[in-house]
Amino acid sequence: MTNWQQAERFLARTHEVQNQPPALENYNLFAQDTALQEALKREGASWARDSVAAFGELAGQAQTIRLGFLANAYRPQFEPQDRFGHRTDLVEYHDAYHQLMALATKHGLHASPWAEPGPGAHVARACRYYLHTQVEAAHGCPITMTFAAVPALQHQPDLAAYWLPKILKNSYDPRNVPDGEKQAVTIGMAMTEKQGGSDVRANTTYAYPVGKEGPGQAYELVGHKWFVSAPMCDAFLVLAQTKAGLSCFLLPRWRPDGSKNPLQIQRLKDKMGNVANASSEAELRGALAWMVGDEGRGVRTIIEMVAMTRYDCMIGSSAGMRQATVQAVHHCHHRAAFGAQLIDQPLMQNVLADLALESEAAMTLTMRMARAMDHQHDEHERAFARIAVAVGKYWICKRTPEHAYEAMEVIGGSGVMENCIMPRLYREAPINAIWEGSGNVQCLDVLRAVAKQPDSFAAFLKELNRAKGSHANLDAAIAALPERLKTAQQQPFYARQLVELMARALQGALLQQHAPNAVADAFCSSRLGVTEHMGYGRLTDPTAARQILSRAWPA
Repeated sequence: MTNWQQAERFLARTHEVQNQPPALENYNLFAQDTALQEALKREGASWARDSVAAFGELAGQAQTIRLGFLANAYRPQFEPQDRFGHRTDLVEYHDAYHQLMALATKHGLHASPWAEPGPGAHVARACRYYLHTQVEAAHGCPITMTFAAVPALQHQPDLAAYWLPKILKNSYDPRNVPDGEKQAVTIGMAMTEKQGGSDVRANTTYAYPVGKEGPGQAYELVGHKWFVSAPMCDAFLVLAQTKAGLSCFLLPRWRPDGSKNPLQIQRLKDKMGNVANASSEAELRGALAWMVGDEGRGVRTIIEMVAMTRYDCMIGSSAGMRQATVQAVHHCHHRAAFGAQLIDQPLMQNVLADLALESEAAMTLTMRMARAMDHQHDEHERAFARIAVAVGKYWICKRTPEHAYEAMEVIGGSGVMENCIMPRLYREAPINAIWEGSGNVQCLDVLRAVAKQPDSFAAFLKELNRAKGSHANLDAAIAALPERLKTAQQQPFYARQLVELMARALQGALLQQHAPNAVADAFCSSRLGVTEHMGYGRLTDPTAARQILSRAWPA
């Protein structure tokens, strides 16, 4: 062998890739999630197992996962006018975004509980949405708003008669054409104004009646909306002032005569996360809209939509935790360091098990809320949901950013690279905590719920007491809550302490009832009591940690 041949063999060895994990793709997200399988059955949707499993297979395919990367690599582009100068307010998306929207609507993520109501309808939809959001979260914004608009629109039957059949259609039409030319539509909302933010009663957009006044009547709206997410939706629920106060309106992108409604986008927001979805600022220059619900009761009308979007925030954040967890665990199964596989190293097991524990607790609470949504005719479930949605939205969404960071650290330098999903999960993580009411808004909403509906706190305690006696730390937390509530009511300065304990106690109670002892006791030992911690990698039982990991990733 010549020296050149020897050198060539030596150089070739530099291209052998070793000690790197394969891409996590072509797997069934549902089949690998034992806790989710149990939740689907427990919360009343076992009838949907086959369809959810099929969706889990679809969500895990390489080509589906690639759509998420493409939709985020190519951001939406705004074209205010066509080349002839006609106002179009067009936002162009990459085709991957449209494919994800079509996939979501085909499987009813935007409307299935309303189109096919029945036992477990919300649970089945939540499970599919939980799987789908692990692939790409940003396009979930218009899906969620369309889903959440239905209860608000039902306040105005004449408008609902036209719009609901188009909303409930399991298809997607991205064309920038009047709604009269479409069989399927999406719905957005535009509440936020720059001077008010969450304080929508400070809104200055004003509605002027075209003819008759009152519910179902036409108005022209003048004002400025500081945050209009998914501006290519076909219509928006909007808040505007009338002489009777803040009222709710349905504002389509096009007028009935086919002309462009003057909802004029000023610019797209330059966001750190949620980039596949466009968010915008818009001026309403006499935009035609129809009043939904009673005049002056706009907040009350739209609050049902807000409650649903907050609930979907829980699903999305729980899904982000699950995807971050499986990415980290998958990496450690295939990566060795310091003479052993990472998955076999005790300290790494502690971190991974703690991440899996947080993920399962979030999903368990979320799916319990899905069951509550399915039973709103039941007095207990309705009262429980009134307070627990705010509690869950606050805590699960608040926990997601640190969870994403910790999972990214597990993966190391490769986890920071944009060809890995982790940077996207990390940037997406704060979104749900901030949107649809930030942490303080949720905590104050809990106090308002207790003040206006005392039975909501009673229902919450009843839910906790179902697990009373199962763990000393949980019992102590349940006993402490009434005094914590009294303190927060007297001084809202302490509202976060109250809501955080409520959230952790509820998660602990649910896990004690439904999860294996290793999961339930690890949660109550670490998240409740004198040794509670909010970081990761501080569990105290190595055997339990290994059991938690085996449950989290059977593969």
